[in-house]
Amino acid sequence: MGKITQLFERSTIGEELWQELEELLILADVGVATSEKLVETVREKVEREGVKEAGQAKEMLKQEMVKLLQFGKKPFSKDSSPGVILTVGVNGTGKTTSIGKLANFLKSQGREVILAAADTFRAAATEQLKYWGERVGAPVISHKPGGDPGAVVFDALEAARARKADFLIVDTAGRLHTKFNLMEELKKIKRVITRGGAEPEVWLVLDATTGQNGLTQARYFTEAVGVDGIFLAKLDSMAKGGIVLAICAELRIPIWFVGTGQGLDDLAHFKPLEFVEAIIS
Repeated sequence: MGKITQLFERSTIGEELWQELEELLILADVGVATSEKLVETVREKVEREGVKEAGQAKEMLKQEMVKLLQFGKKPFSKDSSPGVILTVGVNGTGKTTSIGKLANFLKSQGREVILAAADTFRAAATEQLKYWGERVGAPVISHKPGGDPGAVVFDALEAARARKADFLIVDTAGRLHTKFNLMEELKKIKRVITRGGAEPEVWLVLDATTGQNGLTQARYFTEAVGVDGIFLAKLDSMAKGGIVLAICAELRIPIWFVGTGQGLDDLAHFKPLEFVEAIIS
């Protein structure tokens, strides 16, 4: 995406610059509607203020992109004891690894964390969660493979209260967002938590390399259970995750954390300005 910087360095402000900028944003997975809106907003501002320097126009673009990303509530803000984090996402996003990182982050702040293995479809998913639980020192509540995910969550909530844990993080199956029955099951898990007297915070784990499909995923999960915030995984790869601009613009879901590598400590709070500079440069 260094092509955006190159565009502003070699071009004068004119129709060609705006057309090429829109094409570059679309190619960077920012999305057609969001790219069009961004270019239109910056173009109007440039013309209104009589800007002649392409470099100044680039700064205006950066400001508008940051503005798209700076909104929304902070994570861990649901008033619930314990705080319940319900993680959702499709297969291959790095959801279970992200849970391990998140648990490690909370443990480093002196918080007690319990993990719930509600992905009962795959025995390997439970084993993977237990692996992360052992690494970070977080107990894992699980049932036999093929069991009722709702029952796992109910038991985990009871255990979290009995042990006075600060947070319960629930892992769910990497459900395909087009599968109606799996989405219905996710709704059931959320109802179990709510009826248990807790208000879950729903985290969507998105793969930064996923492109336009990320917006589709975000829409489906938002419609099913309501998404409070996003953990953007695999941002250490070559992809820059431009799709989050479209997600923030169209669905108003904040990005909370990013995964920056494979290690337990490879996560960071999402910083809009740094993110935008990485996209543009």
